[in-house]
Amino acid sequence: MVSYFNPEIETMDREDIDALVEERIRYTIKYAYENVPFYTKWFQKNKIKPSDIRSHEDLRELPIINGGTVRENQPPETESFEFKATSWEDIFTIHETSGTSGRPKSFFLTWDDWQRYAEKYARAFVSQGFDSRDRVVICASYGMNIGANTMTLAAHKIGMTIIPEGKCTFPVRIIENYKPTSIVASIFKLLRLARRMEDHGLNPKESSIERLVVGGESFAPEAREYLEEIWDVDIFNTYGSTEGTMCGECVEKAGLHVPEDLVHLDVYDPHLEDFVDDGECGRIVLTTLLPVGKKTGILLLNYDTEDTTVVLSRDECKCGRTHMRIMSPEREAETVWVSGHPFNRVDVEAAVFQRENMEYLTGEYEAFLYGDEDEGSVTMQVSLECKELKKCDKELIKENFLRKFFKEKKELYHTYLDGTFEILFKFKSPGALEFYKIKGRPKRIVDRR
Repeated sequence: MVSYFNPEIETMDREDIDALVEERIRYTIKYAYENVPFYTKWFQKNKIKPSDIRSHEDLRELPIINGGTVRENQPPETESFEFKATSWEDIFTIHETSGTSGRPKSFFLTWDDWQRYAEKYARAFVSQGFDSRDRVVICASYGMNIGANTMTLAAHKIGMTIIPEGKCTFPVRIIENYKPTSIVASIFKLLRLARRMEDHGLNPKESSIERLVVGGESFAPEAREYLEEIWDVDIFNTYGSTEGTMCGECVEKAGLHVPEDLVHLDVYDPHLEDFVDDGECGRIVLTTLLPVGKKTGILLLNYDTEDTTVVLSRDECKCGRTHMRIMSPEREAETVWVSGHPFNRVDVEAAVFQRENMEYLTGEYEAFLYGDEDEGSVTMQVSLECKELKKCDKELIKENFLRKFFKEKKELYHTYLDGTFEILFKFKSPGALEFYKIKGRPKRIVDRR
């Protein structure tokens, strides 16, 4: 039986969704002009009336901003927070997110913002089969990032029980004693947890876990397939950010549903300097959508997330939900270019997680790029962690990696053949990869050119 958290909204006809979105665009623009200093000044400077912005197409005419814009409009660059969208009395929490530059961006959330954020996650959880009987371990930070707290609030709305571990290094007894039905974590955290469970004599396939949710980073389909095999459960993808996205796969796994009534998502190609059609790849550009009469702590119009995706469909999903679906986003910061051709960390990951390879590999890897195209060749060194170094079939792994990588990146194959792009492999024993020596989230692909 199909369940919905908010059936009236989630199954709304396309015509009604579009009408609701345009109503909220008009209110959001008016709110931005009246309450957000950055937009008040922008509209006045450009002599644009907020009442002229009435539709999806009109919204596209406004400037595209990014994390740099937010940082440039807050202390110490400015006297006040130019994107703060309500009075201090209405602010419930303050958050910082560094993005790629390391300089924090400030975000402000009202209690109503938290409720809307939680609703987005609650919809995703229910679409993945969660209900009040579930007990969920959250392996995400309960700090300045909002993900863990948002999921916890969403669980409250559904009636689920949360085990707020924060990290995935919790004792195996948590699974044995409390018998959680799910865990929210990254692919690699779940792989490591499975290995720890096996070391303690607990087979992940025979545990209480009924489904897993992966969030926090993009991943290769091959990595998901391997993890599903290890745990013998379905794995669902989610995508979220402090800026207000929060999209989730349903049980059909046919793309991530976008809560269109609460966040307007568009796709933009910075090279073309234009928005692209459904089915074409580009950066996610989002706009906060406010229900009429509501307030918000921070309001972003046409915010470039620097994550890339494709709009897969606006038709009704087999699950009955009618909101648009997107391809799993990838971080543009994890895309590198060789001889004018791009590839992403996910492309490398897909080549690592070839099924034959996983008889020998743990799945942990890192890749480094060296060289100078103008003076010679570019080299990618791929370091792979073996379960047992002496038993690792290195030639088989190399062959499988190269076959998969160049199958997806045919343009690069010619640069490989003519020697301007080399791929070298290093095989490491457990714990010997470079990222183990560095605190924080591992960087899987590092450009050292």
